[in-house]
Amino acid sequence: MKFFAAIVFFFFCLNADAQKSFIEYQGNFPRVADAMNRKADTLKKQFEKAGLQWPAYQILIRSFKYDSQLEVWVRNNQDETFKLFKTYNICALAGSLGPKRQAGDYQVPEGFYYINAFKPNSLYHMSLGINYPNVSDEIITKGINPGGDIYIHGSCVTVGCIPIQDPQIEELYILAMSAKSNGQDFIPVHIFPIRYNNPKSVAYFDKVTKDEPDVQQFAATLKKAYDYFEKEKKLPIISIDPKGNYEILN
Repeated sequence: MKFFAAIVFFFFCLNADAQKSFIEYQGNFPRVADAMNRKADTLKKQFEKAGLQWPAYQILIRSFKYDSQLEVWVRNNQDETFKLFKTYNICALAGSLGPKRQAGDYQVPEGFYYINAFKPNSLYHMSLGINYPNVSDEIITKGINPGGDIYIHGSCVTVGCIPIQDPQIEELYILAMSAKSNGQDFIPVHIFPIRYNNPKSVAYFDKVTKDEPDVQQFAATLKKAYDYFEKEKKLPIISIDPKGNYEILN
């Protein structure tokens, strides 16, 4: 089959049976096969131009709610730092600044997550699941239904997810698929309320949260991880205390 040939060609360095079987399984879905045939060669050329090795070895996704941007960072091996590959516009937003704490609040989560699902036949074109609620969310929302089913997806609609345009989710899906096939089982997704280096965003955040000290304290903790990555271009070490609070250990 043509799309299997294309998959083998563009992922020729993925030799392990388990890795290859994931690519082949995803290739059984028409949307993935079509996206691969249209986009994989272009992505490969973009990687070469950026000095990155194709296919993606490891990626990091960072999302900024108020600034409506989603970044994709890539590194070639475990010893290298991450390099910014692309920035996509988030095309719809629900809720307000601050973390998600219960089902039906229309909030986009904030915090540190990872991709836990690939949905090639999503109602929203393609979807990448985020492991909300994570351990921190479960501790903090004990006794409350925190909700779930949070995705990065296409179709540009949302009630609490992170939507981007269909051509962009196709690219992101391929990048995440290649990283998973290269052994990255936990693709990190860092979701921040704002870009902390954007004065206008900081001013807006301070204004709308001036009577919400808990939200401000939570955002200040997230900023520590943001600052570390901005300086080092490496993943911060993050733990969760017994109360569910994030602790940045770097």
